[in-house]
Amino acid sequence: MDVVSLIALSMGLAWASGINLYAAVFMLGYLGATGYIILPDSLQILADPLVMTAAAVMYCIEFFADKIPGIDSGWDSLHTFIRIPAGAMLAAGAVGDISPAIELAAGLLGGSLAAVSHAAKAGGRLLLNASPEPFSNWGSSITEDVLVIAGLWLAIMHPFWFLAALTVFIIFIVWLLPRLWRLLKTVIRQISNWCCGEKCDKNKDTKPSSLTTLTIDSRKTEN
Repeated sequence: MDVVSLIALSMGLAWASGINLYAAVFMLGYLGATGYIILPDSLQILADPLVMTAAAVMYCIEFFADKIPGIDSGWDSLHTFIRIPAGAMLAAGAVGDISPAIELAAGLLGGSLAAVSHAAKAGGRLLLNASPEPFSNWGSSITEDVLVIAGLWLAIMHPFWFLAALTVFIIFIVWLLPRLWRLLKTVIRQISNWCCGEKCDKNKDTKPSSLTTLTIDSRKTEN
């Protein structure tokens, strides 16, 4: 692979890991095992049948967990500690044959990119979970899977186009994340107010008012 192809593969793996790590690992392992592409030495292990089987099993679990409102957000929270380090490792492994310095730089950039794509996915799912219907979760999950496969294919077959698309994605996410965060805070505040309102209403129903208490006390005093 030339330098541009290695950069595209490195950043493509990092970006895809933040969205669907297991689909990215299985796809790249399959392409390497079938001889469709020649993987860098540091990534040859992805073509191992044991690694591919583990990735396929975890992808099947994620396929269903990712489509159930509430469970998908819990799954994303847990994978904050998996997708980001894995994205850094895969990005570093893609360019590991060049030099240790480039490998470290790729790991740092890859981890950051995986964190950005993971934050966009997880934040978007939290907003979708605020809606009562499940169809938006299904559509979002399937779209994410297609994007991961199409993005990796583009990174392998047309690295220049992928890097251009990745640049647009990063600019868009930098613009979107602050607005997404403000919207999330608004939704969380509304849910908290709603829950607090229910508790307050229950307290009002179960506790006697201060006026009633004073009336009862005054009657006892008179007697």
